[in-house]
Amino acid sequence: MKKKSWLGAVAITLGSCALSLSVVHSAYAQGLPEFSLETITSDIQMPWGMTWLPEGDMLVTDRNGEIFRVRNGQVGDPLAGVPEVHTNGQGGLLDIIVHPNYADNGWLYISYASEDGEGEGSNTAIMRARLDGNRLVDQSVIYKGAENSMRGQHYGGRMIFDNDGYLYFSIGDRGDHFTNVQDLTRDGGKIYRLNADGSVPADNPFVDQDNAKAAIWSYGHRNPQGIDINPVTGQVWASEHGPRGGDEINIAEAGNNYGWPYVGYGINYNGEPLAEATHGEGMEQPVWYWDPSIAVAGIAFVTSDRYPELQNHLLVGALRATKLELLEIHDDRVLRRTDLLTDIGRVRAVRQGPDGYVYLGIEGEGIKRLVPSN
Repeated sequence: MKKKSWLGAVAITLGSCALSLSVVHSAYAQGLPEFSLETITSDIQMPWGMTWLPEGDMLVTDRNGEIFRVRNGQVGDPLAGVPEVHTNGQGGLLDIIVHPNYADNGWLYISYASEDGEGEGSNTAIMRARLDGNRLVDQSVIYKGAENSMRGQHYGGRMIFDNDGYLYFSIGDRGDHFTNVQDLTRDGGKIYRLNADGSVPADNPFVDQDNAKAAIWSYGHRNPQGIDINPVTGQVWASEHGPRGGDEINIAEAGNNYGWPYVGYGINYNGEPLAEATHGEGMEQPVWYWDPSIAVAGIAFVTSDRYPELQNHLLVGALRATKLELLEIHDDRVLRRTDLLTDIGRVRAVRQGPDGYVYLGIEGEGIKRLVPSN
């Protein structure tokens, strides 16, 4: 597959190489409208995930272990019945989404660090539940990473439904990449696919393979903290939080190996080499990578008429770089990246709401809405 990068008006064919541009374009230079942020609420300090109920209320997870209902900018009391979470480094209460047919079945899906199971520490769990007033009921854990760990890194935990009603979610390598990621018998460093009730689809890539976890969709990931469905192709796109250098965007396809920890573009945090190479036989290349890293987190494709210039392109939140970035997409290629907003805080979550606006969850800042300035 050929990947192309446009720098100015010059097209460079790079074969199967991943793309990274050293030049960051400004929105003004690209003729895009200026954008600003409106504060919805600053009362939720560690927003990790957000979703919307049919009547318009927003549900927001706080990583410290609470779920809040936000109505017209007002934050209500935290929901009762929230599962006990292990607040451990990067772990805690993570993502929340509604079933595509929520109005008919009422199912919510929550990811969190759970201490259930054998061993000390925790791993990522996926629960579904319903709301009864302000309380979660009918709770059931539909997946739980089996190898608990006291390590505080890389829980993954981002979730999305595709157009066919399959649930995808991520579990990071849990800080033990040489043990977990390339081993299909172990959780960690994977993206998974389930039916909405927690059963495994019959056509999952490893469902008939002995000693492989049947829920695995793709593997060789480090810590996918953003996931969305490309509205044009229907493919699963995931952002992957890399080491020092080497954040990635990957198209997660059935059965593919994305190379971690043997293939990558980053180095260790102490400056020493980490991945053995940037390419490997049978290992997929990212469609985009950042070097230096921006600490990529939540992502969202824009489909709303409120942002005609951004439609079908990808918004990317950055933690360390404290910005919102635009990746212009054509099919399975990234054409260009542009800083839309900078110095806005650690952007953990990016979601498009049912009203067509894009919402950001920013650590220490709360929930903000992206609005064109003109």
